[in-house]
Amino acid sequence: MHTNTYETDIVAELQLHRHQPLSEDRQGEALDLEIAPPAIFNGKYYYIESYGCQMNFSDSEIVAAILQAEGYGITRNCEEADLVLLNTCAIREKAEDRIRARLRNLNNLKKQRPDMLIGLLGCMAERLKKNLLEQERIVDIVVGPDAYRDLPKLALEASGGQKAVNVLLSREETYADISPIRLDANGVTAFISIMRGCDNMCSFCVVPFTRGRERSRNAFSIVAEAQDLVARGYKEVTLLGQNVDSYKWQNPETEQTVTFAQLLEMIALLSPDLRVRFSTSHPKDITDDVLYTMAKYDNVCNYIHLPVQAGSSEVLKRMNRTYDRAWYLEKIAAIRRILPNCAISTDVIAGFCGETEAEHAETLSIMEAVKYEMAYMFAYSERPGTLAARRYPDDVPPEVKNRRLQEIIALQNEHSLLRNQADLGKVFRILAEKPSKRSDEDLCGRTDQNKMVIFPRGNHQPGDYVNVLIESCTLASMKGRVV
Repeated sequence: MHTNTYETDIVAELQLHRHQPLSEDRQGEALDLEIAPPAIFNGKYYYIESYGCQMNFSDSEIVAAILQAEGYGITRNCEEADLVLLNTCAIREKAEDRIRARLRNLNNLKKQRPDMLIGLLGCMAERLKKNLLEQERIVDIVVGPDAYRDLPKLALEASGGQKAVNVLLSREETYADISPIRLDANGVTAFISIMRGCDNMCSFCVVPFTRGRERSRNAFSIVAEAQDLVARGYKEVTLLGQNVDSYKWQNPETEQTVTFAQLLEMIALLSPDLRVRFSTSHPKDITDDVLYTMAKYDNVCNYIHLPVQAGSSEVLKRMNRTYDRAWYLEKIAAIRRILPNCAISTDVIAGFCGETEAEHAETLSIMEAVKYEMAYMFAYSERPGTLAARRYPDDVPPEVKNRRLQEIIALQNEHSLLRNQADLGKVFRILAEKPSKRSDEDLCGRTDQNKMVIFPRGNHQPGDYVNVLIESCTLASMKGRVV
């Protein structure tokens, strides 16, 4: 469980508000384990670091495929790379400050290797292109989320001394025809991007401005990608989108529309041994059809990330979340009714514009009502260009934001521990994912409800399904033995 602090937690700094972040140990990591070399090597190597949400890591896998097709080899050592790329997040000012610091560090390296190119990808690239290229002059290439196909051409332009940039947003680009290179090649779990962009104009969020309008990927290409992963021995896929529940693709030949519930079923039917997860859901869009599909198939995991953001209807109105407190609680009730064993996590923002103590208390009370398994918790950070920045003063003092955030964290810690304690003595089917951080003698993997479990390795390997009896827990994880 993440209990993010206002000042220090990189996960909090680098997370998109409606998309779950990767674990802190993976932020900024070049995940390039066992990557096949390009068919025709052009003599150049690239190095890529990814920051922020799962979508950014998924995008890095698309970038890797594009570069490999152009003959680039991958390296885990930025000092030997010809092309160094940072795939960035723009959700918070401190996230951008961290990446700027990393760019300055890379520019010191560039002084020893003037031919090395530094490129900035993703949401921060789209938002700060002029500053980074012309004012600060700390990058050679700037590429937005919809322009990754142009990266090889832009690298060629930059190698000739030009500043290369493409941050144009697209209404069609989904990269459906590109087979991603799995940078985190554990051979067990993988991401599949099913849609891009967002049409929800939440007042605090930059995503619609940095990733463009919502568009859904061809359903057949998604199924084909999942089928390929099954054939290669993968045991779990996570379907990704800024708002997966609004997925809707129309077959141009039959004019039939595929909804997210139907897509979920199509993936679930590929193999009973393939676990299926998805992220992230918007409360206004998740339907009972999705919930009944989850209930129908044992391999669709009983876990939903349903961001509430605030417990006050008035704050939600200022956030332009398009639902109120009562609507959200009705959605929680539907999940509990249709999926009694479903774990629910959330996002919470402390100190949004104009938030009073009474409104903050409503956030605490909705947390008490739901008792989430886990939450990503943040103090509000104003982002230039958003509706909130234009319409509302950021008038909650930082010390008040921080105090409210600490109260939210403390309450969530209680609930996380309570939810884990309720699982003591139960047996769960765990998909072993990797060795435990603390000991190679242990493996770790998640329950159907997305809770991390550590257990003795024995004769088991990553990719095995193992029945584990839960014997102890903390608020962050559980431990048990194989039965």
